[in-house]
Amino acid sequence: MNVENVKSQMRKGILEYCILLLLEKEPSYTSDIIQKLQAARLIVVEGTLYPLLTRLKNSGLLNYQWVESTQGPPRKYYRLTEGGAAFLKELEASWQELNDTINHITNNY
Repeated sequence: MNVENVKSQMRKGILEYCILLLLEKEPSYTSDIIQKLQAARLIVVEGTLYPLLTRLKNSGLLNYQWVESTQGPPRKYYRLTEGGAAFLKELEASWQELNDTINHITNNY
């Protein structure tokens, strides 16, 4: 078994959660989202992010607004919807539960 494959699957599994967490703080442009994820050492490229943002939007968790840019064409800023905020709360509870499980196993066995 290749540890890099497992690590990659783990990162993919939390990517949606991380995006929702970022957008909960403030509306963001795709490049800003990528930059923040990379700063957190969760490497992602545009080819991965765009389809994911579209899927989240189509699921009603995100919407976007076009904002004029002084440095080129208008930019699409994504933001959490009310449904997205509720979904994020559920993910936060699930994350806490998983974290508690891992900590329990780590500390007790």
